[in-house]
Amino acid sequence: MKKIAIPITKDNRVEDHFGRCKFYEIYTFSDANEIIDLQLLESDGKCGCKSNIVSVLVKEGVTFMLAGNIGDSAMSKLVVAGIGVIRGCSGKSADVILEFVDGKITDNGVGCASHSHKHKKGHAHACNH
Repeated sequence: MKKIAIPITKDNRVEDHFGRCKFYEIYTFSDANEIIDLQLLESDGKCGCKSNIVSVLVKEGVTFMLAGNIGDSAMSKLVVAGIGVIRGCSGKSADVILEFVDGKITDNGVGCASHSHKHKKGHAHACNH
């Protein structure tokens, strides 16, 4: 059995940036690669690299993260925790998960090289490639 998490928008699309997502979908697969459960996990609203999301995902048994863009710090924390990361995903989460299971999605190798935070009224990110 394996569990795969996807950071999503409110309309069930892969969030373009891991640290901005409002929710995570966590798919549980059988040994025959059939979806046997889908859980919706609400983000704590903090930036992905500053939140406790990695420990929550580990506790949930997640082994893979399918993401759009992700900063180096968050990527490192996930990998150190034993969660494989596939970057460059986009589209509807249901389509992305099926393409991944069919072996049609691989990591694009592109991360956010520089990750800056601005804390004024809101919370903004900038990824510079």
